[in-house]
Formats: sequence, structure tokens, C-alpha cells
Amino acid sequence: MRPAPRLARVLRLGVVALVVGASAATGVTAPALADRPQPVTPRAAVAGDAWSQTKSMERQFVAADGTSTAISDPSTGSPWQVSVNVDHTQNLRGRERVGITWSGAQPSAGRANDPFGPGGMSQEYPVVVLQCRGTGDDVRPETCWTSSFNQRSQVSRSENDAAWTEDLHASEAATARISSALGEVPGKDVCPDIVEGEEFYTRLVPFVSAKGQVYPACDGKTMPPEAAAEAALPANEIAAFTDGNGSGSVQFEIRTDVENESLGCNKLVACSIVVIPIVGISCATASSLVDQEMSVAEKSCRRTGQFAPGSGNATNVAGDQAVSPSLWWAESNWRNRFVIPVTFGDPPDTCDILDPRAPTGFYGSELLAQAALQWAPAYCLNKKRFKFQHNQMPDQAGFSLMASGGGAAALVSSKYEATGDPVGYAPVALTGFGVGYIVDRPGNAGELADLRLNARLLAKLITQSYTGSSFGAGHPGMEQNPWAITKDPEFVALNPGLTDEASEAAATLLSLSNSSDVVRRLTEYIASDKVAMDFVKGKPDPWGMRINPSYKKIKLPRDEWPLLDDFVPQGGTECKAKNPSTYFNDLAAPVSTMRKIAEALLDAWPNVQTRCDTDLSVTPPIYKLGRVERQHYGDRFMLGIVSLGDAQRYGLRTAALETGKGRYVTPTTDSLTAAVKLARPEGQRGPFEMDMVKLRKAGKAYPGTMLVYAAARLQNLDKKDAAKVAQFVRTATSEGQRPGSGNGQLPGGFVPIRKSGATQALYARAQAVARAIEQQKVPATTPEAGPATVTPGAPEAVPAADPAVAAPAAGPAPAPEALTMPPTKAVSSEWSGRLLPVLLMLGLVFSVVSAVSRVVVLRSRR
Repeated sequence: MRPAPRLARVLRLGVVALVVGASAATGVTAPALADRPQPVTPRAAVAGDAWSQTKSMERQFVAADGTSTAISDPSTGSPWQVSVNVDHTQNLRGRERVGITWSGAQPSAGRANDPFGPGGMSQEYPVVVLQCRGTGDDVRPETCWTSSFNQRSQVSRSENDAAWTEDLHASEAATARISSALGEVPGKDVCPDIVEGEEFYTRLVPFVSAKGQVYPACDGKTMPPEAAAEAALPANEIAAFTDGNGSGSVQFEIRTDVENESLGCNKLVACSIVVIPIVGISCATASSLVDQEMSVAEKSCRRTGQFAPGSGNATNVAGDQAVSPSLWWAESNWRNRFVIPVTFGDPPDTCDILDPRAPTGFYGSELLAQAALQWAPAYCLNKKRFKFQHNQMPDQAGFSLMASGGGAAALVSSKYEATGDPVGYAPVALTGFGVGYIVDRPGNAGELADLRLNARLLAKLITQSYTGSSFGAGHPGMEQNPWAITKDPEFVALNPGLTDEASEAAATLLSLSNSSDVVRRLTEYIASDKVAMDFVKGKPDPWGMRINPSYKKIKLPRDEWPLLDDFVPQGGTECKAKNPSTYFNDLAAPVSTMRKIAEALLDAWPNVQTRCDTDLSVTPPIYKLGRVERQHYGDRFMLGIVSLGDAQRYGLRTAALETGKGRYVTPTTDSLTAAVKLARPEGQRGPFEMDMVKLRKAGKAYPGTMLVYAAARLQNLDKKDAAKVAQFVRTATSEGQRPGSGNGQLPGGFVPIRKSGATQALYARAQAVARAIEQQKVPATTPEAGPATVTPGAPEAVPAADPAVAAPAAGPAPAPEALTMPPTKAVSSEWSGRLLPVLLMLGLVFSVVSAVSRVVVLRSRR
């Protein structure tokens, strides 16, 4: 992908700074989505965020005598009344998924194994969902994105595949034998497959990029670079299936100009989601009243489908073109489109470009990433505030950097021992982690929506106790273990009706390669379960499965998960024999951030590193291990540890985890709130303790609940830095807790910290620690408070931040006023030019040290 010129981006962001404002909250409620995960703390509804519309549509055939026959809803005898609902449309960010539902549409037929991109073109009567540049009437087929040319153009050598030439609603030019949506047809030097002659039919729908470049779209070579076969991202356009009741739903992934420069959607370039229910081509006046005397194209236009409603099309047999998604651009289909305007949030580099001041770094927890993305512009675009920067790194490394004076504050979720100055912990976010998953139900029946896992199953996954394949089955002590969790009777009992096919991806849990408070919380969950710990200590499960001997009696909980197995399988292909490796480490293949895990799930691309390629073009041949291919739609099975913020943004489902009393609890506002009610503060400046054993006994509390603290020194911290940290805590626990998608607001995946109610103790502790940090004074010791009590029905008022932020009245929080951002001024500073490289270098040093230490440990075990 070609990077946008920096100057153009600066100018564009300069205009963005003039129009940035906070969104006003309203009582709009998005429709419930049966096939979309219900996230913890869903995005707050704002004016215009949810969208819905209903349209009437039917298909018509005009006979030779001029009479018209309507093809409509057989259940009513009237035109289809199609309603489309979208759950949110405002302040979207790259790769965010939007929930779309519809009802009243014609049931689909010939369901494809993969409805994305060109994979869905053989279906009949699907609902096509596209991302297009423009809004309203400015949206044209030429500004809508497809990832292949044959989704937008037809180059046919048969009149049988030229149904568009009989389109009743199309112009005369659009029904010509050879035509282009832009008028002039390119010459043979550009499109050599277009041949003049009575037996050839062509309709081109070129793509026009955001910069005005025209791509003829007559073959793969004349498409934009993001449509290349080796494109970094899979297709996001989809031909979605409608069930027998006329209803359907999808999670549609939005792309910005960062992911798709040619489409070019961003805060200043208006774009839309376009939903097109395919009802079929309406056909112009026939040449004869006798079917047999009609032309081939006329007959093709009048076809109504080869497949029965609800049927599958596993072999990808071509359906009837007239009712296929390949003609979404034809006027008969295009006139039925729903155009849903969307807006975009500020790009991630807004502060880097618009604010020349040196940033004040807060180092640590990735759990805060999605909140920090929305909070940062509210700091850097306000000259009365400092330039906040969230630098993600392992929690312990962030704490060490802060404690040694290398950073103003750390962002952590656990207590760390400070050998020098005393440290205060101010709660700034209530969130957590989840076991994200992408699992397809057998028979092309869609995604699973309710996965359940317990502590022993998670222990089996992280200890690499599933063998993965015949290679792993040779591991001593694991010969009788299942190849994958899908063949484990314990998993099958909890999740009946799923595939029993084994895959290497289903033998592992994609996790983090470095230390993290998330890893500690996950292993605390396992350690709190007697059955799971019995397995870890060597006791087989009731079906005879045993722990991988390399992990037997491993101490839990722990901050970092080690790769202990050194088994190297023998045999296999020549490539495997020439390139031996530690098989179970290749299966686990942990990554450095939860963001990478979320994107792997989003793309259904396991990080399993067992693919072995042979390059025979050189002598001797080169053998190379690498990442396996993306999983096919319908056969996907992946599990990974994700933050709840990422799960909400990317529309990922998270598993229900077993708690006490036989319950399985998902991350919701109620289940996280139930967990925090059990939290007890440590001293006057320490973090809150959420005992996992007590949490599980409570039954309704979510085990993955975590708090994020801003931790800072209470002595010897620079006065200006102390003031900045205090300002951050007060702002984060006031306006930063107002749910919404705008700058400075709290995104989905977080539970607001309020001045009253279940989180009042968190709020009070944050204010006390903020004062102590600002005054550089250790709080006096007083009796510790127990868990906060909640009065049923009592309102939870949004707290004020500091004297500059007014406290709201009791009751529902008022809509925040639009935040007018001041213009930025060019500043020349020797320190601002030097400090940012130093901070970046410090982060790099921590990454290198961590990587080198892991390599040394692994090599010492081989």
C-alpha cells in the first residue's frame, strides 16, 4: 500500500482539528443483533449513531404486448418490504466492525462456503454489502470497493451471461453489447480481452480512486493495488445470506485510508456502507409472447434461480446470473440500495502531526489501548492540557521505567514492589480480557455465538497438551491425547454440535510472548480451580488425557508463559526433515501484543508456524518454515487472548468462562460490576485486590475482570510531571468515563467509573491518589474500607474531574458540550526534538532485551 504524502496528511489533519468535537449523548438504542456478540459496555448511543430504513422493492417482467408481471413477496402478494438496521455509524476506526441486520428480504439460495469477495458470486438472492466513497446520491458503483474485477465487470463470450442487456430500468447505453459505466470503453492496449463481435458481451464498471485515478477493471491487472491477490487484508465486501424468514445479519468491517488508500475514507472524505438486496433483474419488453422465440439474453434475464431457498452450494456451481450478486451494479438492483453514511474518528497519528510538543509518556498496559486512542486527542488538541502518550509495553517494564524516573507514570493492573520512592495507584479504567474466538458451525450454518470454556480446558491449551497432528502425537507421554480441543470429550460436552475435525489451530490458544498482568490474571483463574490444578500436577482427566510432561507441576500464577517443550518430531516431508524445529513452540507461536491476536482472529489467520515451503528454483533447494494459510470461511476455529476494548472494536466474540455454582459468565457490564463489588483496597495508595477464589464463588462475576491503574511516585517526581499525572487521573475519571465514541470519551469494552454506585470506591481512591501525586505526599494511614455497597435504583452520577470540569447534576448524565479545539502553533524546542527519540529508544531497548532473553532460554533448552 502506498503511504499518503506527509504534507497532504498534515493539511488534512489541520482541517480535522478545526471540526473536532465531542458527540452528544441521546437515548437512541441500537437494535439487538442475534448474530453479533453483545459486548461489555457497548458503545454509548449518540444522535445519528444507529440507523434504520425500510424500502419497498419488486421485480418486473414486461411482455411483448406491453403487459407487466410483478415478481414479489409470495407470502403477501405485495412487494418485499425490506428493513435494514445498523447498530453504529459514527466515529468509526480502521477495521472496526459494524453490526447490520435486515428483515423482509427474499430468502437466499445456493449458500456459498465463503461469502466474502469473489467467493460469494455464485449465490442467488443474497444481500450485497459494500463500502463506498460518497454519501447519498453521490455514491455510484464506480466509487464502491470490490476486491476483484469480476465482482464489478462482466466480460462474457455468451449471450446466456448477458442478462444486464435486458435491464428494464437501465439506460440504452448501459444495455449495449459493449459498454462502460464511464462511457468510453478502453482500447485493446488496456483491455485486450474485450473483442468486437456479435458473440461477445462486456459491461465494465471501473473503480475511481479517492485521487481520481480510473481503474478500468477489465482484468486483474487493471484494478487498484489493494485488490491484488497478495493483498495484506482479506476482502470486506460480502454477499450475505438471507434465511427462510427473510432475515439476516453480518458484521461488516470498515476500512479507512490507512487500510485502503485507493478507497480513501477518512474523517474528511465522506463514505457510506451500501446494502443491496438482490431481487433480480427486471426485464424489458420481450421480443415475443412465446418463450421459445425469445432471444437467449431475454431468457437469461427472466430466470429465477436454480437453487431452492436455504440450500447450499458447496461445489460453487454458477447460479442464474439474473439473480446473482455479480450484477449488484445493474440499475434493477442498484435502485434498491440502502446508503448508510458513516463518519470516522481521528487517525492514530493525529497528535504526532498536530501537536509539536514533546509528549508525556505513560508506560504499560495494553488493556487501556482503545480508551487511550480516544483520550489522546482530547489532550493534545487542548493547549491547556499536556500531550498525553500511551506507550504500550509489558506492565512490569512500564512500572520499572516509572519507578526509576524514566517515565511520569505507569499503567498497570497489579501491585509491583517499589524499592525506591513510594508509589500510588489511581484506578482509571474498569475493563478486562477475554478468550476471543472465531468458530464456524458445521454445514455452513454460520458462526458460533456461545462458546463455553472452563479452567481445565484453558490449562490444556496453554500447556500445549493437545498434539496438533501426527507430528505431535509422537511426543513421549502424550500419545493418547487428542489432536485438538475439538476432539476433547470435555470440550464437546460443553459445546455440542461443533465440528470434530482436528486442526493445528484448534490445539493452541494464541497468547502473549512477554510478561503481562493479563497472563497473571489468566493463570490465577486456572490456579483457583482444583480440577485444573490436579491436571497441571499430573492427574489425567476422566478421559485419560495428560498434561504435556514439559509443563507438569509448573508454578501458577505467573506473569509470563514460557515455551518449555523441546520436542522435535522425526520424519514427515523432505521439507520438514531438512528444517527440523520444536513443533509445539511452532504451534503456540505467541505474539507481542493483544492487538495482533485480535487481528489474527479477525482475519481467521492462525499464527501457527508449521507451514513448510520448498524453493526448488535454486540448488540446493531452500526449505523454510512459516505461517499457515488463512482459514476458509465455514471451517474456521481459532482461540486467542484479547482485551475487551479490542473485542468491542473488532466485533469479536468472547467465550463464557466457568465460575462457581456451575455458571458460565460472559464479559458484560453486569458481570464486571459484580466482580468489582468484591474488590478490596490495599492501604491508602495501593491497588484493589479481586481475589479469584471469592470471585468465582460469587457465580455472577466475570473472572477476566481487571482494573487499570495510573501508578506514579509520591516522592521525588518532577513538579510538572506530578501535575500532569494528577490532571490525567482527574480527567480520566470524569469526562473520560462518559461513554461514547468521540474524543475524550470512553469506548465500548469498559465499564464507567462513577462517583456513586458500585464503582464509587474506585473513584474516591483515584481522587485521593491524584492529590497525593500532585502534592508529592504519602497519604496518611486510615482504616481500610470494604467493598462498596450499592443502593438498588440509585443513580450513578458522572464525577467531575477537577475545577476546570463542572460536575453534572444528579440523575442521568447530561450530554457533554462540544469541545472546541484551539488552533495549534508552531513551537521550536530543542528538548521536544530530543526527548521523543529517547523515549522510543527506551521502548526499543526493553523489547530487544526481552527478545534476546527468550532466545537464550529457548536455545539452552534444546
